[in-house]
Amino acid sequence: GSAQPPVTVGAGGPDGGAAAAGGGEAFGDRSLSQGLSVLVGLALCVTMLGLGCAVELSQLGQQLRRPVGLLLALLGQFVAMPLLAFLLALIFALNEVAAVAVLLCGCCPGGNLSNLMSVLVDGDMNLSIIMTASSTLLALFLMPLCLWIYSRHWINTAVVQLLPLGAVSLTLGSTLLPIGLGVLIRYRHPRAADLLVKISLWSLLVTLVILFILTGTMLGPDLMAHIPASVYAIAVLMPLAGYALGYGLATLFKMPPHCRRTVSLETGCQNVQLCTAILKLTFPPELIGSMYMFPLLYALFQSAEAGLFVLLYKMYGRDGHKQDGLGEEEDTDISYKKLKEEEVGDTSYGTVAAGERSSIQMEPTQTAL
Repeated sequence: GSAQPPVTVGAGGPDGGAAAAGGGEAFGDRSLSQGLSVLVGLALCVTMLGLGCAVELSQLGQQLRRPVGLLLALLGQFVAMPLLAFLLALIFALNEVAAVAVLLCGCCPGGNLSNLMSVLVDGDMNLSIIMTASSTLLALFLMPLCLWIYSRHWINTAVVQLLPLGAVSLTLGSTLLPIGLGVLIRYRHPRAADLLVKISLWSLLVTLVILFILTGTMLGPDLMAHIPASVYAIAVLMPLAGYALGYGLATLFKMPPHCRRTVSLETGCQNVQLCTAILKLTFPPELIGSMYMFPLLYALFQSAEAGLFVLLYKMYGRDGHKQDGLGEEEDTDISYKKLKEEEVGDTSYGTVAAGERSSIQMEPTQTAL
């Protein structure tokens, strides 16, 4: 995209085109831009491969028979989050470039960070993985549709007229190959799949750190000045509101507390690698400018807020989780744990001893569970 001529965007809002123009020359550096494109593309492939390795076909079949996870992914990622991004862009009166970056992040599917955080809050891992995988597949059709619907407010601006919906769909389609390969690896080599899942989670953290360093090096001290305060405010509020919307959605479906925590994290955590890849690979750098940084800012604050969520749960929520678990045990007749603790002694009816052909003798025995 760097070969395209510069496009001037200006009067779309109170911030004008300064945010887009800021750092445009640095992003226009061909060698550095190509290096970032390669890094972002590789990170996206590794992330999608890890997601595929986390999916088990048996779990997928169960979810298709009872598609609650699929429905929650649909409502959370492609109804609640795009609408939230659109409303925040209007409330803060963002210019067209910043609005497109925020909308793009809001329309992305769920990210792998939610799977890691769900483990830390004793969530439903099957539900978490299925929601992430489902939203990624649904994004092939629904993400371009949501972008087209919500960008109508800025339709007369250059950045929206050049919104590459075809390139967005192509980028999403390219994620199917690593996801499918990951599912195949999980099916044939489960141990290798477990290792790849861990690698993908670490690559998420390492990639974000590298992108922050490289972007900061390119833009230098001008980076902070070219990103409006309203964009920082949205980067803070958007994941927080997403967590709240997800929890409310799960409560509406009358799900148990551990599933509510899972849906909350799934809704607020976006696939920032995909958002970064689309911004970097499909928009001319002189057009998108410093708004390339928005998904990285979102990643920073979604991680910090999810970490706070985990900390609060570890401090105050563990007893409630144990009660939830006890309630699940009471649904069954009796648990193995109770049997071991009580050491209940009992007398059985005995064993049958075969003596003569015409007689059967009962021999009482004492057994203890």
